Amino acid sequence: MAAQASNAPTILRRNQVEARTGLSRSTIYAKMRPNPKRPGDFDPTFPQPIAVGARAVGWLEHEVSAWLAAQIEKSRAQSSEAAQ
Repeated sequence: MAAQASNAPTILRRNQVEARTGLSRSTIYAKMRPNPKRPGDFDPTFPQPIAVGARAVGWLEHEVSAWLAAQIEKSRAQSSEAAQ
């Protein structure tokens, strides 16, 4: 039974996503939806929330972690290209 609990997905609430990513509430939601007035904010790779209640959402921890890892890789690749 302990093995099943460790495989259970962890759901992060918005304040936890803010703390992990360093993004504000408005930036998180801007990354999830295209906005013609601010086209640079939309990021189709940003994890989408899941409904956890009638008026509550959360993000899967592994998706947020994967997005952060991709951002780190992208940043490192850009900095090494600029150095050359």
